[in-house]
Amino acid sequence: MNPLVPPLRPRFLSVLLTLLLGACAAPPQIVGTVWQPDNDNAQPRGQWHRLGAHELLVQWSVVDGISFVGACGAPAPQQPDWPRIAAEPWAQEIIVGLAGRFDERAARADPAALLTASLCIAALPRPFKVSGWYFPVEIDPSWQEAPQLAALLERLPKPLWVSVYDNSNIGGNALADWLQRWLPEDIGILFQDGVGVYAREPRVAAGYFRILRERFGQQRVRMIAEAFRPAAAGGFRPATLDELERQLAAYGDFPLYLFEGPRYVSEDTVARLQRFVRPD
Repeated sequence: MNPLVPPLRPRFLSVLLTLLLGACAAPPQIVGTVWQPDNDNAQPRGQWHRLGAHELLVQWSVVDGISFVGACGAPAPQQPDWPRIAAEPWAQEIIVGLAGRFDERAARADPAALLTASLCIAALPRPFKVSGWYFPVEIDPSWQEAPQLAALLERLPKPLWVSVYDNSNIGGNALADWLQRWLPEDIGILFQDGVGVYAREPRVAAGYFRILRERFGQQRVRMIAEAFRPAAAGGFRPATLDELERQLAAYGDFPLYLFEGPRYVSEDTVARLQRFVRPD
């Protein structure tokens, strides 16, 4: 190393990499955002359509027996304004989440009970057209009983999506092999990139996604980009603009859902990210 030439700072390298990736790759294709209703987050508002989002993936309609659709559970104190939400430009298509639980272990312990509540939800009238359904029992290879879901999924309305992640880092090919052994062929896959929990780097997540699309087809696989990071004091914080840009740059034109729009992708972030995602 020439001692007269100062070393490149890590921050400079990060920005340079982002610019180089942006110059040679297609801009990120943000098709939607995810929303997790709860009593503190029952009225989502934002500008995610400025990033290209036109689909809303609702995590659940009923969670822990509390209903955000007024039936099939105890009505939540704060009910979403569904007609207003459905009129938003970022919710022109809505994938309706069925019945779930806040605790993953509880959801996995009794998926049959969630099926019963989910069938009730699917039968309800609603003031918008449903573009798809989502069964919010998240799947990863460490869950040994996951293949038993196949019979339950067959009974739910279609088109139907499930979310898949890989905290054990078995690799894209092994994950695809495992899913192919039991997941019904008419079920869509939402791959959680794992970047928000530091399970893997964006470039590795992109490799997983390419393998899943090759195995299952482009129409059957979409990616959920985690727009959060662990907070120093516990819990999670929104990803910084730099973190989010580097993450999205690695995905090229993959169809992406931002998780989670209302909590982690503010109007200020949208304004700053807009040029990167949808250049003039």
